[in-house]
Amino acid sequence: MDSTTGTITGLLREWSAGQPDAMNRLLPLVYQQLRGLARQRLALENEGHPLRPTELVHEAYLRLLDADVSAKDRSHFYIICSQVMRRILIDHARERLRQKRGGGALEVPLDSMDVADAGSPERLLVIHEALDKLAQIDDRKARAVELVLFGGLELDVAAEALGVSNATVRRDVKAGKAWLYNAILNSDPPATISHETPPL
Repeated sequence: MDSTTGTITGLLREWSAGQPDAMNRLLPLVYQQLRGLARQRLALENEGHPLRPTELVHEAYLRLLDADVSAKDRSHFYIICSQVMRRILIDHARERLRQKRGGGALEVPLDSMDVADAGSPERLLVIHEALDKLAQIDDRKARAVELVLFGGLELDVAAEALGVSNATVRRDVKAGKAWLYNAILNSDPPATISHETPPL
């Protein structure tokens, strides 16, 4: 373990023990990694989206300051951040839908399926609801999909966090994505998929 990793681990322990100042010291050490996560989450956004990667990181940071959560280690912390970013984007999508109501079939492109695809907030919410349903059936597969496909985490980081091998995470993501494909086909309102077969 290098000194930076050791410092991050120590600060996470302090933060988890209820010392909010630890987050202020932690942020500069993890900022680039968090900005990378934010960039991946926003990769499919259209140019008109109100959030930029830096703003998404800052909003996630503010939510973490107020959140009653604790991180066991560095991997767990990145998972928490990825989930917080997902929640922020979903909240933004819901707000945009309140301002713009519409109906009809939705096209959900699963070849680049990403919960950050808020160019269409309807798509984001359809995927979000399907992922929640998957979690009720198989929580590990749902978490693997969220971390790797949606959160942009590397396989080894996701595997460490889930306590499984890289190969297991890869299989879970493949199976979870196929399940989401079928769930979205049966969504209400109905969604259309821009593939003849599930993208695996």
